[in-house]
Amino acid sequence: MNYYYLTDPGVVRDHNEDSVIIVKNESNEILLAVADGMGGHLCGEVASSIAIKHIAERFKAMSTIGTKEDAEHWIQMTVSEINALIYKYTEDHPESLGMGTTFVCAILTDSFLLYGNIGDSSGFAIKDGKIWKITNDHTLVNLLVKSGDLTEEEALVHPKKHVLLKALGATNTVDMDIFDVETNVDGILLCSDGMTNMLDKEQILEIIKEEKPIESRLQKLIFKCNNRGGTDNISVAYLERGVEKNDN
Repeated sequence: MNYYYLTDPGVVRDHNEDSVIIVKNESNEILLAVADGMGGHLCGEVASSIAIKHIAERFKAMSTIGTKEDAEHWIQMTVSEINALIYKYTEDHPESLGMGTTFVCAILTDSFLLYGNIGDSSGFAIKDGKIWKITNDHTLVNLLVKSGDLTEEEALVHPKKHVLLKALGATNTVDMDIFDVETNVDGILLCSDGMTNMLDKEQILEIIKEEKPIESRLQKLIFKCNNRGGTDNISVAYLERGVEKNDN
């Protein structure tokens, strides 16, 4: 297995509100996670940092995450803990009111692969030279697309395409979508919307398929996003199967 992650502020923003991690526990089970904070200078990066730090510490401390059902429960429980931590932070720091973060994660073991998300950071699976989006964006425009009120093309340029329906820290309770995926994928890719707003999934796949070291491919993804405007922070975590491990 080979994995790597990168984050970049982009061209327009003067600071980075994204956080990203890939970690293993004692059983060599792997967690990938990306969080895209919001709420203005400092506040967004606090929210995303709380999310990534908490889930990474909890995951690394476990000898094993257990069964698939155990893992699903653990994800929901841990995300609820993160939500409470962010919510409490805003209570203790009134100037940060309104801060929050999107969150997407994937957990890979010998027995199962789970994705989970809240907000519009994305999780993809790569298999047999093709790429599939696994997660579902919790945005106003995605809801309008699903209801038939907008086409996918109209959604790309809609003035409210960044309006979120769900985020960690936005309310005192949270419900995370979890997706059960077959483990025989060739790659797992998570990213913030700073990437998916600049590149579509086929453009992402084209770079991921290149015969280059994994870190070079992720650097090229970020370069491409910045070359197209880099209007947001850009984060990506990628794991591929069948080659020797190389962690960040």
